[in-house]
Amino acid sequence: MDNIKGMKRTHYCGDLRSSNINEEVVLMGWVQKKRNLGGLVFVDLRDKGGICQIVFDTDVDKEAFEKAEKLGSEYVIAVRGKVSERQSKNPNMETGDVEIFAHELRILNESQTPPIYVKDGDDASEALRLKYRYLDLRKPSMQKNFFLRHKVTNTVRKYLTGKDFCEIETPFLINPTPEGARDYLVPSRVNQGKFYALPQSPQLFKQILMVAGMDKYFQIVKCFRDEDLRADRQPEFTQIDCEMSFVEAEDVITMIEGLIKEIFQEVMGIEISLPIKQMKYDEAMNKYGSDKPDLRFGFEFVDVSELVKDSGFKVFADATQPGKSVRGININGQADGFTRKQITQLEEHAKTYRAKGLAWMKVTDEGVTSPIAKFFNDEELNAILEKMNAKSGDLLLFVADKNSVVYDALGQVRLEVANRLGLLDKDKFELVWITEFPLFEQDEETGHYSAAHHPFTSPLDEDIDRLHIEDKSSLRAKAYDIVLNGYEIGGGSVRISDPVVQKKMFDVLGLDDATVDQRFGYLMEAFKYGVPPHAGLAFGLDRLVMILAKVDSIREVIAFPKNQNAICPLTNAPNIAEQEQLDELGLALNLK
Repeated sequence: MDNIKGMKRTHYCGDLRSSNINEEVVLMGWVQKKRNLGGLVFVDLRDKGGICQIVFDTDVDKEAFEKAEKLGSEYVIAVRGKVSERQSKNPNMETGDVEIFAHELRILNESQTPPIYVKDGDDASEALRLKYRYLDLRKPSMQKNFFLRHKVTNTVRKYLTGKDFCEIETPFLINPTPEGARDYLVPSRVNQGKFYALPQSPQLFKQILMVAGMDKYFQIVKCFRDEDLRADRQPEFTQIDCEMSFVEAEDVITMIEGLIKEIFQEVMGIEISLPIKQMKYDEAMNKYGSDKPDLRFGFEFVDVSELVKDSGFKVFADATQPGKSVRGININGQADGFTRKQITQLEEHAKTYRAKGLAWMKVTDEGVTSPIAKFFNDEELNAILEKMNAKSGDLLLFVADKNSVVYDALGQVRLEVANRLGLLDKDKFELVWITEFPLFEQDEETGHYSAAHHPFTSPLDEDIDRLHIEDKSSLRAKAYDIVLNGYEIGGGSVRISDPVVQKKMFDVLGLDDATVDQRFGYLMEAFKYGVPPHAGLAFGLDRLVMILAKVDSIREVIAFPKNQNAICPLTNAPNIAEQEQLDELGLALNLK
């Protein structure tokens, strides 16, 4: 193989334009494609900057031409040549007006035939793409994703540093915390029988940093959760983590809005209007069935429970008891847009989210067409149409059940309809703050309450004296999420800084002093020595970049992700440990 001694790259392949004509340049990269036309060999050379056409001509340099005839796909080469105007211009290439007539070629490394094509739009399976990730990452679209990710993180650092935040690293080897998602455990060789955990978030440490007087902290940090995976989840993910002292919720929201505006401006060239809309949790659930509503389209929920409670349709009437409801959405102008078969498909979709069915009505000039119309009198039907602002040509879809089922199932039908109608525009960005989340979540089977956010989230001031009430579903938190296109991209809260309130929270959660000391003792000890009021927020960096890159999975914006089984196809991690390693750790396997 040749080397590059004496050759210094002058440009990236995608840099050259008509203004470079007659310049001598040196390019280095991978062979994307080769075409041999007898006395001429054309090579598309690719690097991170793009693609440029190289011409090897026997009349220019016979030795370079003969070497070029041997080139194969993904060979690594260096080329010296003269920029010329391209005779047959290619408007689909940024460098399509020029080509380089090469008078020197060095083959730096050969390549076997790649198992996947290194080009956008190939049909390689995700399993192959992840196994040969180093080839997949050469694709222009993937390179674009990671340059975008870099721009986001760089913008975050510059903005927060300019706002007097200090970037501080927190430990990766921490104390296990049994609540929440499962921890990844790390056995200690020195302290056999004991385990570290990998952090699900830096929550306790960033609060301690506020006690330490750091005032404004941030870090771009890896976090770990042993949970089932989906398109926007990975066992290891990256957070933009922030915490501020002597602030209230609106101070954090204002600061983060400035960061979001900066990201969109610097990275996307898009101007975001501030302030960002705010919506209370109850409103979001009642309108969209979700605490992360997608506002790129309408189809808001309408509660028709009062209108159908005395109707002859038992399914609806039975769903008007406390804790239940009948809600619908109006798919405007789509009475003829969905066939019976397509509505049945929507019903099956709703059933996967625990709904027992999906009722429907089509509004026509002649009246209402529906299998359930016969169960309602004219007064009831007209009241439903009026409440739902329905007119001829509209399609109405309903779910009747427990509120939790209605929210989930009808919310998913709403999204599926929008998807089928092409309303999920990836070039459109709709942001909203969701505020006043429930303070607690209740297990439907046991009735036990757990912290909806985490046990250090402050209740609303007016709810502090109500922590003792039996039904805690009405208690609200000083918590806030920032939502973009139906994804929660960040969430945070005002933290409890009053030890009396913190003790009440632990009591509600059933955590006695011994348990609190075991799990959070070092934080509670720190709080004895003067804790400032503080609040914070964490962004999901991977999810934010996924949306900005307009892709459907965070695996597209993580360099070496795990698959759905939490396995890295590239390295085959996790793998078997040697017996000697297990012995050193004092571990024995009991595999099921």
